Amino acid sequence: MAEITFDDFLKVDIRVGKVVKAEPYPEARKPAIKMWIDFGDEIGEKKTSAQVTAHYTPETLVGKQVLAVVNFPPRQIGKFMSEVLVLGLPDEAGEIRLIGPDGPVPLGGRMH
Repeated sequence: MAEITFDDFLKVDIRVGKVVKAEPYPEARKPAIKMWIDFGDEIGEKKTSAQVTAHYTPETLVGKQVLAVVNFPPRQIGKFMSEVLVLGLPDEAGEIRLIGPDGPVPLGGRMH
């Protein structure tokens, strides 16, 4: 993997938000969940979809704090426009577990 500079890293804006709404996304090619995430006053609410159905349901996602890249351009995912990229890690089976703080933090906080 190519090395990047610290300035390159600073270009990636990763913020914490809280999932305020989630619903199944049955039209997606692979099972997915649509999420609306509140990033606080500065950024506001953004939407995304993620293939996280192995570990989460829409009901378990609501209220969860997650990390997301907020400065990517919007991307069309089927009929749904994704505005941020939520971050996660694969478990041993390759299923994604979302990344978030281990305790409550203010919405919109930038990852350091």
